[in-house]
Amino acid sequence: MSVREMVMAGVMLAGASAAVSASQGSAEAVCKPAGKMVTLDALPEASGLAIGKGSGARLWMHNDSGAPELIAVDAAGKVTGRVVLNGARVDDWEALASGPCGKNSCLYVGDIGDNNASRKQITIYRVPEPAQASGTVKAEAFHAVYPDNAHDAETLLVSPAGTLFVVTKGESGPIAVYKFAQELQTGTTMKLERLGAIAQKPKAEDRITDGAFSGDGRWVVLRTRSTLTFYRGEDFTRGNFKEAHRVDVSELNEPQGEAVVFGAGNTLYIGGEGGGKKQPGTLAALTCAP
Repeated sequence: MSVREMVMAGVMLAGASAAVSASQGSAEAVCKPAGKMVTLDALPEASGLAIGKGSGARLWMHNDSGAPELIAVDAAGKVTGRVVLNGARVDDWEALASGPCGKNSCLYVGDIGDNNASRKQITIYRVPEPAQASGTVKAEAFHAVYPDNAHDAETLLVSPAGTLFVVTKGESGPIAVYKFAQELQTGTTMKLERLGAIAQKPKAEDRITDGAFSGDGRWVVLRTRSTLTFYRGEDFTRGNFKEAHRVDVSELNEPQGEAVVFGAGNTLYIGGEGGGKKQPGTLAALTCAP
């Protein structure tokens, strides 16, 4: 089933589903589950989630440990393909995003997890969006350091213009946003630019586990284990982190909410770890008011 088919099926089911509440009471912030949350047996540590830009428009995911591979899945959680990233290694893969690279579309893997805030550098792997959901692709590696000190992060954003951003989790300090230079460079270690802090050191339940740009760049969404927070993309990229609205998704009962990506129309997909090494990951679709 294609992503478009997933969306259409979800929209048909959404009307019969209970609404996920908006914490600020705003009508425009209401999201509804589009069908049932499905389990991902092959992704017990599902951390990254992206939708390809090409004709296949596949859902891509990855685990945060194990083999350096991207896994394509369908709406039922069935694996439809695996692509190995040649030249990549897994330290702590925490994020996945799709975005432009020249005139083409690429997938960006964020090896940015750092539970002890002790890594000397983080690494972003970039591969051309695979035409087939199987095989091996050569990965480019881009290394970077923060301008202050090491941070734990689980969020990599790629704007429609191709600019990369990392949002720290808030594990040992504030939730902050860092920006890559527009032109990525291999063979060197780039220094990130700090755009500013979204919040001071948050409570455990408010730590950021993923985020994404909408396809048109109008919106940025960041998620925690239980909430989705939306920002206007133009403001966000300028360091203005004024919250537009927030949605509580705790009623979905995800074991461990980790990932989010914008789909077609008003659809969002959210994914998560199984909450334990032997538990499957999860995938759910939401339809949100514009």
